[in-house]
Amino acid sequence: MLSNSDCIFCKIVAGTIPSTKLFEDDSAIAILDINPITFGHSLYIAKEHYATLLDVPEGKLGGIVKNLQKVVSALLKATGCEGFNIIQNNTRCAGQLVPHLHFHIVPRRPNDPIRFNWQIGTYQKEESQKLAEDIKKALGK
Repeated sequence: MLSNSDCIFCKIVAGTIPSTKLFEDDSAIAILDINPITFGHSLYIAKEHYATLLDVPEGKLGGIVKNLQKVVSALLKATGCEGFNIIQNNTRCAGQLVPHLHFHIVPRRPNDPIRFNWQIGTYQKEESQKLAEDIKKALGK
């Protein structure tokens, strides 16, 4: 199994750093976040060390996330929340603080104080068409 001896999440997976474990299978664990932004905020962490989503070998991601839905459902039931966000950051510029593949599960309630204040933009028609063409080309289409 891929591991990084300096990685806090690898240490949590190995059991050398304590955590409040909610779930474990062959590919992932779920734990309560130690600095929750909402009641029940949890982390779903790949057991193998991959710094970002793009570092996961083709065909392995499905195995890692195969029980994510089950964990989210149990978390909503236990917290009484009706909604949730799944946040997955990649690299520091996108807000990733621990370079190990993980998903934040953030239970949500109506009128809770959590806000994502995204700056809304628009594309010019030619700009969106060019971008779509570039993405399709990168996909090999």
